[in-house]
Amino acid sequence: MTRLTLVLALFLIGSAIPLADTPQQPPSEEKLWAEALRLHREAIVVDTHSDVTSRMLDEGFDIGRRANDGHMDIPRMKEGGIDAQFFAIYVAARYAREGGAARRALDMIDVVYQALERYPNDLELALSAEDIRRIARSGKIAVLMGIEGGHAIEDSLGALRMFYRLGVRYMTLTHTNTNNWADSSGDAPRHNGLTDFGRQVVREMNRLGMLVDISHVSDKTFYDVLETTRAPVIASHSSARALTNIPRNMSDDMLRALARNGGVVMVNFGSWFVDQNYAEAEAQRRERLRPQLEALRARYATDPVRLRQETERLLREHPLPRPPLSRLIDHIDHIVKVAGIDHVGLGSDFDGVESLPEGLDDCSKLPRITYELLKRGYSERDIKKILGENFLRVFARAEEVARQMQRERP
Repeated sequence: MTRLTLVLALFLIGSAIPLADTPQQPPSEEKLWAEALRLHREAIVVDTHSDVTSRMLDEGFDIGRRANDGHMDIPRMKEGGIDAQFFAIYVAARYAREGGAARRALDMIDVVYQALERYPNDLELALSAEDIRRIARSGKIAVLMGIEGGHAIEDSLGALRMFYRLGVRYMTLTHTNTNNWADSSGDAPRHNGLTDFGRQVVREMNRLGMLVDISHVSDKTFYDVLETTRAPVIASHSSARALTNIPRNMSDDMLRALARNGGVVMVNFGSWFVDQNYAEAEAQRRERLRPQLEALRARYATDPVRLRQETERLLREHPLPRPPLSRLIDHIDHIVKVAGIDHVGLGSDFDGVESLPEGLDDCSKLPRITYELLKRGYSERDIKKILGENFLRVFARAEEVARQMQRERP
């Protein structure tokens, strides 16, 4: 081979094989969006917390019709690709003081059943992880329920069992109030975490297959739960405290502990939860408006619908800028970094928060999260985990633990 022939051969070989460090052309916005929509449709999308149930009960809100306010209804759920939705059975703290907590929970469960009966072609009750997969394959939305506020059981394991029989599949141990057996992150501690009865509640939830939800609990309660539970736990709507330092979010130590437990943190979408500047500005706004807010609470003490409407009107008159959607994705990134890709999911808090990041106006915009995750380089497999598979794994494991415990019981 002549020298010229050798040089030409080497040139042709080099031309045919791209160098490893040759920059690749990034996909266009249009192509990336098409990929996001395809992936979002393929995934099982699970949202573990929506407060639309309160609107359904208190305002007679028809979830089957598209609304021009709020965050959720069936048409927008379909647009957003939601496959499984937990409806919050939210029992306000005042019921712990005034009585009627279990009755309030039953009324909220009833309104969910009314929606199931009214829209059987769109909604179906799910009681297990396998139900979610089956219903998703059918093209319907799987409906699940989670009690928010452990005072709803009125200190009765019998009531807990009855709620499970009615379809409740998780319970947030506290809300903003410390109850008779668990300390809350939003109230003064009285028990140094869980009481003995609180530990009984956790063990009975394990035995039933009801997920233990540690959103809203104090840090000490959280660690007591992890010492007690035999099943993985969830945080149904909490974010990362390292990025937004509020008690409702989880510290890095808590994230690592939950990962060791095998559980999952479902990231809250609320602006207050995902953006430190917004949280601080909101606290200042609440302080400035305290006299007006207290006057509204006194005036509409017996009219929760009017109280919500008037409170929202007052806050609209004193608006705060919404954070960018990137702040929400930052929380997902942080939890993945600290706890691992298997321990993060989505718990929107739709219709339970006053502000959402820009671009995430309601549940119809959920594919934007998939798009942003693709932009940040997450693989399709990992995005599917975040959208629903992580939660489904935890749910299935809790069911397995329940079967084991039921076999052990004499």
